[in-house]
Amino acid sequence: MSVSGLCQICESRPAQHRCPNCGTLVCEIHYDDELGLCADCAGQARPGQRDDVDINRF
Repeated sequence: MSVSGLCQICESRPAQHRCPNCGTLVCEIHYDDELGLCADCAGQARPGQRDDVDINRF
């Protein structure tokens, strides 16, 4: 499936994935390959576990 547009989290990088849970377009940085979810949904799936990436710095 082709994805086009900007990441809906950082709004600056090209989107490469669509989260199957919420439909958000995300770049590689804001996509959790292990869970196959965007950073927001991955954070909800792993409560209490911090990500190494600060999604707000972009």
